[in-house]
Amino acid sequence: MIRTVVLACLPFCLAQAAVTLPTLLADHMVIQRGVPVHIWGKADPGEVVSASFRGETKAGAADALGQFHLYLFSGAAGGPFELTVRGANEIVLTDVLVGDVWVAAGQSNMEWPVRWASRPEAEIAASKHPRIRLFRAMHRVSEFAFDDLWGQPWTSCGPESVADFSAVGYHFGRSLQERLDVPIGLIQMAWGGTPIDSWTSYSAITGDAALMPALAEWAKMMRNHPAALLRYQQECRKWEAAAARAKAARQPFADPPPIKPVGPEGPWKPGAIFNAMVLPAAAYPIRGVIWYQGESNTSAERAPLYGRLFRTMIDDWRRVWNQGDFPFLFVQLAGFTAAPDSWWPELREAQRQALSVANTGMAVAVDLGERDSIHPKNKREVGRRLSLVARAVVSGEQLVYSGPLFRRTTREDGALRLWFDHTGGGLVARGGALRGFEVAGGDQRWETATARIEDGTVVVSSPAVGAPLYVRYGWADFPDCNLYNAEGLPAAPFGLR
Repeated sequence: MIRTVVLACLPFCLAQAAVTLPTLLADHMVIQRGVPVHIWGKADPGEVVSASFRGETKAGAADALGQFHLYLFSGAAGGPFELTVRGANEIVLTDVLVGDVWVAAGQSNMEWPVRWASRPEAEIAASKHPRIRLFRAMHRVSEFAFDDLWGQPWTSCGPESVADFSAVGYHFGRSLQERLDVPIGLIQMAWGGTPIDSWTSYSAITGDAALMPALAEWAKMMRNHPAALLRYQQECRKWEAAAARAKAARQPFADPPPIKPVGPEGPWKPGAIFNAMVLPAAAYPIRGVIWYQGESNTSAERAPLYGRLFRTMIDDWRRVWNQGDFPFLFVQLAGFTAAPDSWWPELREAQRQALSVANTGMAVAVDLGERDSIHPKNKREVGRRLSLVARAVVSGEQLVYSGPLFRRTTREDGALRLWFDHTGGGLVARGGALRGFEVAGGDQRWETATARIEDGTVVVSSPAVGAPLYVRYGWADFPDCNLYNAEGLPAAPFGLR
């Protein structure tokens, strides 16, 4: 555990405030290998603070605001080590590992814990991995930048710590650790039901005129909030009365309580989560980010902006971490029977197009969805697919890490020939003939297409479209589509509205 000792060798030391460290710097943490170790915290203004790690010591004075920053050499992966910080007091961090640190961020499908995912008893029982360390951030919002990421302290991965941890994050980290044989640190920074707007800084959104509709949508929500709150209160009274009647009649009552509308203090305000959860973490060097989010942006008002917001957010996070274009890996939305007016396919397409951003990668999950649940339970496979992307994009490993990705099309007599990247050992139709393709002519009236695999390409046509110009695949919230590569990875849905 952290040992703090007051140094009493000189009388004036006792009058000084103790050196303090942020929550992320603690026992059992993982330090990112290959980059300088960043040690920061608070002390008295002008106080000299030193830090020692792996035989190296650096010292510096706290600035006029009492903040200090020191950098040491991290060295190769390994541990456990001790890290010592000295000022008016001494802090010794124990059981420190050096390896790769990943942020696991997004909304509920990233936050979904191991105990709610598939095979929870078996997964939890087999989760003792002492070289995987977990940090779970608390939900917080703010209108201004916070300087510390509050959360449950670093713990060694095991049955007691993993049950409530992100299932996608855990399976990603476990797959990586087993393959790379280096310590893995996972920082869970997820919040169910949140839009991408709140994970992006207010300055980044306001700095792009094309993103003004995001602020307009928030303003609209706030204008409607008083009326929505009154309706919520009325619904609560009705729900409580119904529950009381059922109890009096000794009848079961399973109706869920009303959902409170988003208010000005909630997590939907643009920039609110960024200020309280992203910025405080950005001082901690990382290997990269895995991201699973988008469900809260599938409305007709929000989805058209998602592509631009997503690219803006990636740039924004890379800016505040100041580590260059670190890997940003994400999950394309799984299948789900959404509301009739949702833009689920359009959001998947926006995610696919984000692959144009440098050093990104995408795990396709369309085949892992559950028709009636927005939270599919097979998080193990999502984590595994993300780990394949990490091994290729980050470690340069030569492997098939993605399902087929649409590259281009060529026109033939009454048909279109489609070319794909990441075909691996070849294109495969699982479960019979190819399904999920549609074509359209100049009028953009979509018709179901007949599709076949030919010479490593897919040829699509329809008798209802004599001269097809456009094609799309898996264009539905819960699509029936079955194109894979021989390695068993599904093709990513693609198309246009």
